[in-house]
Amino acid sequence: MSLTPEQRTLRARIAANARWSREDPARQGAILRRGFADKFEREVDPDGTLPPAERARRAKNAQRAHMQRIALASSRARKRRAAQSGPWTGGDAA
Repeated sequence: MSLTPEQRTLRARIAANARWSREDPARQGAILRRGFADKFEREVDPDGTLPPAERARRAKNAQRAHMQRIALASSRARKRRAAQSGPWTGGDAA
């Protein structure tokens, strides 16, 4: 039996609420943030030879560059969508 998109969304919401009823979201968020930071540390120092302070500095800059690339891609996508939809669609009619 195939589910409709609305049913799949509802099933996912049920699963998410069931999960967060058993787990601490703050703890899980901290684990995810640490993993994200570790990714950049491995990226800038794959052999683990840099001093910890230098590795942290480089990782911080690598993470900033990553976020800036995402922001640029988002900006370009918004501009493309706006150009495709035209001036009279999707806005507030005031």
